[in-house]
Formats: sequence, structure tokens, C-alpha cells
Amino acid sequence: MSKQFDVIVIGGGPGGYVAAIRAAQLGFNVACIDEWKNAKGGPALGGTCTNVGCIPSKALLQSSENFDQAGHHFADHGIEVKGLAMDVAKMLGRKDAVVKQNNDGIQYLFKKNKITFFHGRGTFARSSDAGYEITVAGSAPDTLVGKHVIIATGSNARALPGVPFDEEMILSNDGALRVGAVPARLGLIGSGVIGLEMGSVWRRLGSDVTVLEALPTFLGAVDEQIAREAKKAFDKQGLKIELGVRVGEVKSGKKGVSVAWTNARGEAQTLNVDKLIVSIGRAPNTIGLGAQVIGLQLDERGAIVVDWDCKTNLPNVWAIGDVVRGPMLAHKAEEEGVAVAERMAGQHGHVDFNTVPWVIYTSPEIAWVGQTEQQLKASGRAYKAGTFPFLANGRARALGDTTGMVKFLADAATDEILGVHIVGPQASELISEAVVAMEFRASSEDIARICHAHPSLSEATKEAALAVDKRTLNF
Repeated sequence: MSKQFDVIVIGGGPGGYVAAIRAAQLGFNVACIDEWKNAKGGPALGGTCTNVGCIPSKALLQSSENFDQAGHHFADHGIEVKGLAMDVAKMLGRKDAVVKQNNDGIQYLFKKNKITFFHGRGTFARSSDAGYEITVAGSAPDTLVGKHVIIATGSNARALPGVPFDEEMILSNDGALRVGAVPARLGLIGSGVIGLEMGSVWRRLGSDVTVLEALPTFLGAVDEQIAREAKKAFDKQGLKIELGVRVGEVKSGKKGVSVAWTNARGEAQTLNVDKLIVSIGRAPNTIGLGAQVIGLQLDERGAIVVDWDCKTNLPNVWAIGDVVRGPMLAHKAEEEGVAVAERMAGQHGHVDFNTVPWVIYTSPEIAWVGQTEQQLKASGRAYKAGTFPFLANGRARALGDTTGMVKFLADAATDEILGVHIVGPQASELISEAVVAMEFRASSEDIARICHAHPSLSEATKEAALAVDKRTLNF
């Protein structure tokens, strides 16, 4: 006999588990289905983000940053380090422990909110008057019926055509997080977020890292001025970034990987590396969902078609996160999950794509919200710009990290903030002030008039806002 629920969530990543919790808070009887497994075959809630994405990559970034600081910057503080060495196995063990803490934390939240969890793959079987019948394939097969269904199945790494991931030599984000020793030579195809972050980890630990990017510009989605500043920093660190390349044949063997490629000038090249990370984007995960069984509409990419409210073409079936349109970001999925749960309860869930922040956790960090200068120029909107370098910020000097700047873009007539872009220390934290300001349609003058603590990195935000009106105080 099938088990009946008000809401069934398929997928336990950031979007799915948050949607399940919010729905339970609103009084729904909720089930969540997720198939991720830990090393022992047990459930590993949290999806790509917790298991092979955001969380483990940040753990490795922190470990590698500590190593880099000890090797190159502690001496400036009078701290002498002798016999510095990296225990990669211990670093990976710490990363795994951080992942498990997050997995366990989500299971605790499910128990706290009385959410029923099913470990396995959820597939639509049929629709009926009672709702949608979903089978759970796993160690304990089951059949559930839900009046509402929220699909939050996420995305998968996209492989090069004809070059599948083996996660030993040719790596996706998953394999890149499990490299057991520092590769002498590391290659990356794609200079996106995942590629740059993983390249940063292994570069700090001693790898000779080369990035092959097909686009002629570096970080095309980032404000051009900020991207140039970031590239200067990466070049100085020794990260080799080749732009406008065309990748040819990729050969993998026991001793390494060979990549034939052509540079922007049309010259044939060969890159020989010990490991190759492929970071060319992600594809919506709808394989095995049973979309065709119930007539769920997918687009040409395999993504689920939804309207602005995350409704699919079927009544009471919703979809959120990486499996639908919009940026593939964990926090975007979370916001959609909350909004859908509230809409099911008759409330007015809110998600504004214009104020979704973006972060690249390299060193320096890169973060932004809103429109770039090139987007404003293309649209013909009149704007004012203001920048302030961390070189002139007292706290950045004390930290010993003065790379980068804060940049404000505001409407020329109304002074409303249209975009804020940061490259530099703790950009991931500083961007939140800009998100709040833009959500409430603040002006650059509003930020310029707010008292910021001294000394703090946030003073660079205030100064960049002052720079919009050409009246910085410390530069």
C-alpha cells in the first residue's frame, strides 16, 4: 500500500531539503527522497553542494590557504616555520569530516521538523485523483503518493564530447575533490567557478596549473574591470590561463593525460598533465525521473520548464534549483524552495534574480550582484561608477592582503545601485551589504552615509559608494 503525503520533495540538496523544511513548518505532511550515498552506502543528504561541491571545495580551499600562508606569508608576521609539509590524506580526511557534519545536520533537521526521509531514487509512476505516485528504488523500495511534488534533482557535470569522466585521470568536480597526492602538472579545461577554485587549491599546494578556456575573454560573466584585476592576481600567482583556445584530441593513459589544443593565434599545442579537470558547465539532472510517464515538459537542454513561480505544466508539480532556468547556485535553489513551499500554502514567496549574489572562492575572492558595466553599456542605461582599492584600506593592510577593489554602479539620474562588484579579501562576506541595499532599492548615497566600523574591510564598500560622487575620503 502506498504512503500518502501532502508534499513529496525529490532531491535532498540545498533546494530540496530547505523546501521540505519550510513546507513542514507551514503544516504540511512532508516526505523527501534522495539517493546520495556516503562511503558506507548510507544516506548523504545535501546533494552536490554538500557532497561534491560547495562544502568540500571550501574545506580544501581553506586547508590550501593555510598552507600557502604558512609557506609564504607567516614570516612577514614574525612567525618562523620550519619543515613545512602537506599531509594530503589528512587534508582530505578533514574535508570528509566537514561533509559528514553537514550530512548529519540535515538528517537532524528532518527529524526536528518531522519530515519522512526515503533513501533511493524517486521516479514518477503515474498520476491519479489522489496525486502523483512515485516509486523509490533503493535498499528499501517503496511507493509514495503526494498531492504536491517539488522536483529538486539538481545537475551533473558536463563531460567533453567523447571524453567521459573516469575520476582517476579525467576528473569532474567529484574526482577533483579526491586527488590523493599533489599532481606535479594539473590541467583544467574551462575557467569557470569550479575550475578556478580547484586550480587554486592545487596551485597553492605546489602543482603547475594550466587553464584552457575556449572563450576569448576571462570570466565573461564578471564585470570586465574586476575580471582584469583578478587575472592580474592569478597571473602573478603562477596560474597559467590560456584564452580563446580550441581543444582537440584528449588521450588518457596510466602516466597522464595529453591534450591537443590550438591557441588564439591558430598555433597547434600539446598539454601534458598528470591529471585533467574538466569544468565546462553542468547539465540538468532529469534522467530517470520518469518525466515522460506523466507528461512533464522538458526543454531542449533537458531542464524542466517552469513559469516565474516555479510551476511546471502539470498541476501541483513544481521544480526548483539547477534543474530549471536561472543561475545554478545553491542559494538560488534555497530561495526557490522556500518560495514554492509558501506559494503552496497560499502565501507570496519571493525570489528576485536581480539580487542573487555570485561568488568565486579563489584568492582573491570575486563576488558581485546586479548588472556589470558592460551590461549597462549594452542596454544604453546612463550610469555612474565608483571604485576604491583595498590598497588604501587600513584593515586590508593589517591583514596583509591588499589585492583588488570594490566597484559601485549607480543610475546616473536616480543614484539607485545597479550593481556592486568586488575582487579582494572576504569579498564573499562583503557582498551581502550590497545585496541588502539593492533589495531595498538603496542609492549609493545611502551606503556612503552609513557609518562603517573602523578599521574594517567594509569601509572599502563605503568608500566605493562615495567614489560614485567623486568624493572618496581615503584615496
